[in-house]
Amino acid sequence: MRWERVLRREVSGGPGVRWGHTCNAIRGGKLLYVFGGYGKDQCQTNQLHIFDTVNMLWSEPSVKGTPPTPRDSHSCTTVGDNLFVFGGTDGRKPLNDLHILDTSSNTWILPSVRGDGPEPREGHSAALIGKRLFIFGGCGKSDNSEIYYDDLYILNTETFSWKRVVPSGTPPSKRDSHTCSSWKNKIIVIGGEDSCDYYLSDVYILDADTLVWCKLNTSGQLMPPRGGHTTIAFGNKLFVFGGFSDEQSLYDDVYMLDIETGAWTKILANGEGPSGRFSMAGESLDPEMGGVLVFIGGCNKNLEALDDIYYLHTGRQNFYISEYQTPMGKRTFQAKVIKCMADGYTIETMIDGKPLRGVLLSNKPVSAVMGADYSNR
Repeated sequence: MRWERVLRREVSGGPGVRWGHTCNAIRGGKLLYVFGGYGKDQCQTNQLHIFDTVNMLWSEPSVKGTPPTPRDSHSCTTVGDNLFVFGGTDGRKPLNDLHILDTSSNTWILPSVRGDGPEPREGHSAALIGKRLFIFGGCGKSDNSEIYYDDLYILNTETFSWKRVVPSGTPPSKRDSHTCSSWKNKIIVIGGEDSCDYYLSDVYILDADTLVWCKLNTSGQLMPPRGGHTTIAFGNKLFVFGGFSDEQSLYDDVYMLDIETGAWTKILANGEGPSGRFSMAGESLDPEMGGVLVFIGGCNKNLEALDDIYYLHTGRQNFYISEYQTPMGKRTFQAKVIKCMADGYTIETMIDGKPLRGVLLSNKPVSAVMGADYSNR
């Protein structure tokens, strides 16, 4: 694996310095939407910027509708072509409003929500399973005192109906500055800071069908406790970058968790990567940029907001799964790229568990295929 610092083509433009923002890939990684955060002019923002990953250009689109108030430490979740923004802080108080950005027209929508919604909070996390948006944890206020949450809410993204659920099993403790990721029908919570100001490295998994929590028994090169990190899901792997364990102990490392085995691996990537930081934004640009993860901005140990962008080339290809119906019932077809060549790819397929290998020739110019740079480093 290797790091690459992204150099913009234009001198100006882009979101500038910020932390506590979000970034979300749209159209298979062709566009990256960056919203909100804190940094410019030492205050929160509600600006929206779009990074064209193909042409390496930033733009600040004209938006329709009423945008959310300026905020940081919110969640932003991709639901089809829409972005669901929830909560955060405006610098004075935590928030619990829900806004939707329709990226096809860059229109902000304020939906009419129903049901038992979350209390105002920041530093929570969100993940999507099917049509359900899960919100877990975070930090709120009561009588100017901080309140840490361990509650779980589900939003139906079609009816905009909230529901608080109380899962069984072994739940995570109250926390904020953690991460939530989704894989298949599972929600995975990693680390954070608890109500006693202890930093965590534990991993919990929620079965979204049965609503049962369990603690994952991890092994390998265990990740040190931290909060304010960024986690990016890619296949059955979770990549965790950065974070902090106190004001002066900021991380610049990358750990990879295999969800199926619970094994942690510390990644030693080539090249010069980002400095130690927290509250940066991250996302996968796959399949547009195969196996590439992007990290934007963050805050350094001097509490200075940052504006740099890095790619982490994982050298991995996602595992695409589809099912098709036959007279005998459902069958499963799986395929992944295992080697890139100048004029195509070697692929490995599994049909109902039976392995097959073959060569897929590209119809792209040779230079385009060679420029994709999917090789292991």
